[in-house]
Amino acid sequence: MLVVFEGIDGSGKTTLSNLVAGALRARGLPVRHIRADGKYASTVSEAIRDLGRDARNLDLVPQAELLLYVARDVQLLEQVVRPALRQGDIVIADRFLYTAEVLGRSGRHLPAAYTAPILAAAAGDIVPDLVVLCDVDPALARARRKAAKLVAADRRPPARKGLAGVGLQHRLRRGYLDLANAGRERWAVVDNDGRLEDTVALVTALVDGAQRDGVPRALERFRADVEGRRAQRRALTPETPADALAVFLERVDAYAEHEPRVAAHLLGGLAGPAIDERRRALAARVPEAVLAGLTGQDDPVSWALRRALQPEHTRAVAATLLGLPSGNLPAEALRLALEDVAPTEVAMSLQSVDGAEATAMRARLFERAPDAVMASLARLASADAWSLRARWLARRHATLADNYPAALAAALSVTGLEDDRAWTIRDQVQPAAPVAALASLEGVVTPAAWRWRDTYLARAPKVVMATLAGVRHQNAWPMRNAVAADCKEALDSITGLDDPEAWTLRETHADDWPSTTVKSLGALSQAGRGAALIARQLRSHSNSLSLLKHTAAVALQAHRPAPGLAD
Repeated sequence: MLVVFEGIDGSGKTTLSNLVAGALRARGLPVRHIRADGKYASTVSEAIRDLGRDARNLDLVPQAELLLYVARDVQLLEQVVRPALRQGDIVIADRFLYTAEVLGRSGRHLPAAYTAPILAAAAGDIVPDLVVLCDVDPALARARRKAAKLVAADRRPPARKGLAGVGLQHRLRRGYLDLANAGRERWAVVDNDGRLEDTVALVTALVDGAQRDGVPRALERFRADVEGRRAQRRALTPETPADALAVFLERVDAYAEHEPRVAAHLLGGLAGPAIDERRRALAARVPEAVLAGLTGQDDPVSWALRRALQPEHTRAVAATLLGLPSGNLPAEALRLALEDVAPTEVAMSLQSVDGAEATAMRARLFERAPDAVMASLARLASADAWSLRARWLARRHATLADNYPAALAAALSVTGLEDDRAWTIRDQVQPAAPVAALASLEGVVTPAAWRWRDTYLARAPKVVMATLAGVRHQNAWPMRNAVAADCKEALDSITGLDDPEAWTLRETHADDWPSTTVKSLGALSQAGRGAALIARQLRSHSNSLSLLKHTAAVALQAHRPAPGLAD
């Protein structure tokens, strides 16, 4: 029997499928998992996955991407799945050709006339007996991915999927649900947002029952059980920001019991009495996750948490100083105290910080953390900043075209700069770090910058929209409108803007991006028009986790965009 687990990134399908495989083995059933512990059983498939994932392949077109995904799965089918099925095992696959189908059709908008023949030929005579769709709110999936990266300390280049923005995960989720609705004879949808052990038991019983009694009877029992659980969990609809804060905190408390890193991530960027007691409690359990949410925070409790956690988490504490500007005396004092023990993190925290103290600190840190010092020069066009760039380039110039860390540091260093020297660096680093080079156009409105944006708008809309944050240039509005239906970052780029074009964008896409619409209001959330829009969003989208967070931020009067969640 072939059992496939599907779902968006961060849905928990890999964790769930491995735990279910273990539970089935404990019952004495023969099980072969073709992606045990997150690694494909085929090294060829794993290599193809890495190629398709790497964002440095920015020019990869959707048609070629689909073929890569199909190639990965065909290799697995022929090398691993067929032999295991011949032995009579229960074969568990974390992803199948459905992933390529949903990414191609729903994610990249490829026509069925292109995708269907390729997928049919690839599958041949293999059809899964049972498909388990791990369904979660994309906001929760993103929180889980962020939490997982804290543990794994992942330093790889960004994944290509991320270039499309959060909207891709929403489209993929809808695509999976469409397949599940069309294929009810073999698809089971599990809400994977509760206690993991309960979900493992539910799905293990499903697979065991399918093996023993057949898939139809097992699915009937499974759906009755799922519906009963959903009925017990139906919540009230919040009507005001204060209501949303209360519901949001209930959700946080539920995650704190079984996914404390996710709970800490959800609290990131927020402060206030109800928030602070939870941050303190979580700091004792998952300090690194709490610290990740303190970046740029300047409230008294954030400083108290830094002091308490500094002895055992020095580098993570230093990293939280990013975003705290020149003249912030506690930040300046802590940087001085930590520069010898966490030079890289302290240097990175100086990003865009100007002034004599910052200049002197960069000079002291240059030999110990040259790449971090270089990166910290973002948005600085002073003579001192260019002198440091020249000093760094004298050492690293030859590596810019093929060394990702060096190219990344150089690209970061010219963020927001538009003179010829900055463009020379961008051109040099683009082969090794194309995404970082594009991202460095933040706020730049020269003709060359608009040409770059035009070139990459379709392939990296999230990155292009990030470069337009706060930009009112006439060229910005058509670009935002072109991608807003698929890319919530178009609304992120208008945060706090009161222009007629900004309001039109919000109102047109309020149902596409319910929480980003609220987040984009910034301080406008307190005015009549903003408050009315928030009330409308709560009535229409009360189950959105990220809407609850951003509306909670309004209740807390946290107008600064809170990191950590998106639609």
